Amino acid sequence: MTDAFPADYARARADFLRAAEAAGARLKTYTLPGHRGPDGGALCVDTAYVGPAAPGKLLVTVSGTHGVEGFCGSACQTGILLREGLARAAGPGTGVLLVHALNPYGFAYLRRVNEDEVDLNRNFVDHEAPPHNDAYDAVHATLVPAEPAAFSPHESVANLTALRDRLGPETLQEAVTRGQYRHADGLFYGGSRPTWSRRVFEAVVAGQIAGAAHVAYIDLHTGLGERGVGEPIFRGGRDADAYQRARRWYGDALTASELGTSSSTPIVGNTASAVADGLGPTGRLTAITLEFGTRPGPEVLVALCADAWLHRHHAPAEAVRSELKQLMRAAFCPADDATWRGQVTRRAREVFGQALAGLADAKPGDAW
Repeated sequence: MTDAFPADYARARADFLRAAEAAGARLKTYTLPGHRGPDGGALCVDTAYVGPAAPGKLLVTVSGTHGVEGFCGSACQTGILLREGLARAAGPGTGVLLVHALNPYGFAYLRRVNEDEVDLNRNFVDHEAPPHNDAYDAVHATLVPAEPAAFSPHESVANLTALRDRLGPETLQEAVTRGQYRHADGLFYGGSRPTWSRRVFEAVVAGQIAGAAHVAYIDLHTGLGERGVGEPIFRGGRDADAYQRARRWYGDALTASELGTSSSTPIVGNTASAVADGLGPTGRLTAITLEFGTRPGPEVLVALCADAWLHRHHAPAEAVRSELKQLMRAAFCPADDATWRGQVTRRAREVFGQALAGLADAKPGDAW
C-alpha cells in the first residue's frame, strides 16, 4: 500500500485512473482551463464512483483540497479504497465517491493554494459579505514582508518566533489560519469570488451527492498535529445530533475546533459547507477533516511563507524546481518517510472503515 504514494501529480492521477478503471468505477473529469502542469499535461479534477445508481448512503472522500496535501490523500484513495477494494465492499445501498485532486494546480506545483493564490478551503463563503478576520491584519506584514531580495528561513523563524511570543501560540494560529479576505498576497486568503475548483465541487455535490439521505464526508489533509497521527476533526452536519453521531462513529479521537480540542483552530469557508448546503434540511451529513501531522507548526508556517515569496518572484515552472520547494514537501508530503507512510495508511484504513460502519448502522428514513 505504501507504494501508492506518488512522485508527482501526473503519476498520482495516472495511478488513480488506472485503479478506478480496474475497480469498475464510473469516472468523470473536469479539466482546469488555461493552465498546464509542469510537464505540460492537463490539470484535472477526477471523480470515481463505485456503488448503486441511486445510493441512499454515500461515503465521500476528497483529496488535494490544499494542492500539495494531495500526495497523502491520493495515496489513501488509490491504495485503500480502490486497490484494496474497500469501496467495492461498502455494503448494499451504499456508494463510495472519490473526488481526486480538487485543487490540481496546487498539487502539480507543490502549492497549498490554487492557480489564483486562493486557499480553496476558505473560499466557500458569501463573497458579497465575507467574514473578515481583523486579527490577520496585524500579522500580515510579518508573514509576507515587503519585497525582500531573498528568502531566509532563519530570519523568517526569528520573526515568527517573536510574533508567537508576543501574541501567544493559539492567538497567532487562529489569526493566521482562520481565513482572511483582504490581503490577496497573504496566507490563507479566501479569495474575492468562487474559484473554479469551488464551482466544480458544487457541481459534484449537485450531481453526485445531493440525492443521498446519509453522507459520510472525509476531506483528507496534512500539516497539522503530531507526526503520523490521523486526527478526525468534526466539520459538520447541521442536524442537532451531528456531533454526537460523529462521536459514535469515530470515538474519543474525534476533535472539534470550536470546542478547543483540535490541533486546528476554527476556520471558515471549508468544503463541507457546500455538502451541507447541497443536502438541504432532509439529508444527514457527518463530516470530518482527517488531518495527518507532518512537521511542527512553526516549520509548516515557514514553508508557507517561503512558498508565498517564491511565487511572487519566480514563474511557476521555475518556482516548482526551487530548493525552497523542499520545505513544502517536508511540511505536507514527507512520502520518503516509510514510517510516516505506514502510520498514514493504517489510520486511513481504520477511519474509512469507521465511516462505512457508521453508514451501515443507518436505517432508511432514520433521523439518526
